Amino acid sequence: MKQEKIFTLLNEMSLDEKIGQLIQLSGEFFSASDISIGPIEKLGISKKMVNLCGSALNVVGAENIRRVQDQQMQKQPHHIPMLFMSDVIYGFKTIFPIPLGLGSSWDPKLVKRAYSVAAEEASASGNQVAFAPMVDVVHDARWGRVLESPGEDPYLNSVYSKNMVEGLQENLANKTGQVSCIKHYAAYGAVEAGREYNQVDMSLSNLYQNFLPPYKAGVKAGAGMVMTALTTLNGVPSTADKWLLSDVLRKKWKFNGIIISDYASIYELIKHGFARDSTDAALKAIDAGVDIDMKSPCYANGLHELVTNGTLDEEKINNAVLKVLNLKNQLGLFENPYFGASVEKEKNSILTPQKRKLARKLAQESLVLIQNKNNILPLKKDAKVALIGPYANSQKLIGMWAIHGNSKDTVTIADGLRQYTNNLTVTHGTDLCRDKALLKKLGFLTEEDINKIVSSPEKERLHIQNAFKAAKAADIIVLTLGEETYEAGEAGAKTNLNIAPNQLKLLDKLSQLNKPIILVLISGRPLVLTKVKDKVDAILESWFPGTEGGNAIADILFGKVNPSGRLTMSFPYASAQEPLYYNHLSTGRPENNSQHVGRFVSKYIDASARALYPFGYGLSYGKIKYSNLTISSERLFLDKPVKISLDIENLSDYDRKETVQLYIHQETASIVQPVKRLIDFTKIAISGHSSQHVEFYINASQLSFYDNIGRSHKESSKIQVYVGTNGVQLLKGKFDFINKRS
Repeated sequence: MKQEKIFTLLNEMSLDEKIGQLIQLSGEFFSASDISIGPIEKLGISKKMVNLCGSALNVVGAENIRRVQDQQMQKQPHHIPMLFMSDVIYGFKTIFPIPLGLGSSWDPKLVKRAYSVAAEEASASGNQVAFAPMVDVVHDARWGRVLESPGEDPYLNSVYSKNMVEGLQENLANKTGQVSCIKHYAAYGAVEAGREYNQVDMSLSNLYQNFLPPYKAGVKAGAGMVMTALTTLNGVPSTADKWLLSDVLRKKWKFNGIIISDYASIYELIKHGFARDSTDAALKAIDAGVDIDMKSPCYANGLHELVTNGTLDEEKINNAVLKVLNLKNQLGLFENPYFGASVEKEKNSILTPQKRKLARKLAQESLVLIQNKNNILPLKKDAKVALIGPYANSQKLIGMWAIHGNSKDTVTIADGLRQYTNNLTVTHGTDLCRDKALLKKLGFLTEEDINKIVSSPEKERLHIQNAFKAAKAADIIVLTLGEETYEAGEAGAKTNLNIAPNQLKLLDKLSQLNKPIILVLISGRPLVLTKVKDKVDAILESWFPGTEGGNAIADILFGKVNPSGRLTMSFPYASAQEPLYYNHLSTGRPENNSQHVGRFVSKYIDASARALYPFGYGLSYGKIKYSNLTISSERLFLDKPVKISLDIENLSDYDRKETVQLYIHQETASIVQPVKRLIDFTKIAISGHSSQHVEFYINASQLSFYDNIGRSHKESSKIQVYVGTNGVQLLKGKFDFINKRS
């Protein structure tokens, strides 16, 4: 439809029709099956406004969507098609590793392919907008939603943000893409104490430097939508923050797409104490710049009154509606309201062998080997293996936010290992969690579910006996431990990051045999492994690895694939260290480099202040050597970058991939700088007993930082350069940055 026709349509619409375009409701309002993801409540909006609703949430299935679209268009005076939006966080039907795992691949181009596949599957089902990527920078493993984020680093998250947006949107023209909605704007990942929906309070310097860049990268990549955070930022709810939405997002970043609230967050302005009632909440949200109200009564019940009593200029509503109509027009919905919805395509394009192959590849790249004593891995194919634990034969490897996936499509770890060995015994060992009170708090499990999940005391004793018997007869124990699916994800905040006591009891029992134990950890966050690591020989952090997780784990354990994953979130010694992240600011009394000694340095008296396993850390099979770090010039000018080069030698028989990480530290500045920060990386393949020469270029723009009123600065200083295989084991050099042209 030509733009002038859009303007004509807008002018012909009644006020209620316009308001309807700014309302999003879930499937029960349209007699369609849907997946409910928020608090269930009666919205109390009129049937008229339901009929005028402009978009639907989490209604999926080609047949379903075509029916709802037909039904709603008939009720609309101008037959305007609906938008269908859904959570497509890390896959649709083919489920990839959780984003924290995808981040650990350090392979943004491969991740881009995954998001393109997710978009193809979702579009065949009729979905048009994916609420992804979630690019919140995360520093606190106690927060359940860390599983949805690529990790703790703003630069790395920005790289992933760009590639995820591009992957989702690259095939929009042929109806096999998705409009990307980046979230949760802004700094949702910095909730205080890791407690879900808690406040966020930080300096503008910290906000601009460490939390805003991934959203900005997504906007620059062309994301069509942005979702607000459910939280307050410096005392103002993000959903009604005019500075955040209008001044920064619209004016500074030139974002012209749609801003949508998160689930019920406009109504929640009342509970925040920021709005008197739902009408006041509607006024504050639309005045701040929110275009679509997701699943709340505020716009439906409040906007008409605000316009008719003169409080709100109708032009505000017109501007929001125009954005919605323009997106529908860009998607071609006025000509074909079904977008890519096709029952035939839905059957033929989902979970194809090619898509499973990509899921397996992503899972292989995402697994992180964090311990391998005496090179116990890879396993020998003639070894007699006891596969033990609650995830040994479980298909529940896809994680909480794979809401359209089906765990029945998942390859188990047992099935994966059977491809390599016939010498395999599989036993349950213990339950994932035996704390019924905790399981009840997870919110998704009925009393009946919990009774099925938690074995009777007699059955639990039998599980442990069988596990001990199997382990005693084996050469190697592969022990699968970790979190229950719903322990991680939204509203899965925890104060205790230790593995469940009953699982640790099983580990203690098996360790009495003095046999090699390989721990395969399934989790949605970093866990505390301080005591665990001494009782096992190897640890493979497998996250929730997705549809092909079992195959990928077996590929790593038996050496078909050399592990190359590297952590993008720090693992703590103790839960109380959180928030824990590598790029913290320098302190005046650093523990290992201070004029003070003993007590009066920055440390804990009862635990290490460092990470147990740091950002960027991960092992591969075989040794590697970094050498010959060279910096092309002693000075970097505004118009003259410096080249950083080094040699990397594979000293082993194993072919491998290596993620080479480049960090800097600015020694002096008007705002204290991080001890180090990542500014570049590359992932290379190195054959056994071969070398590669690697080069990076550092330019002045990479040295900028923000002050406490949000202004960008570059300042002359000595710059420390660090290059290595992780954030700790590094080659070091330095140069002078001169803040002028050469």
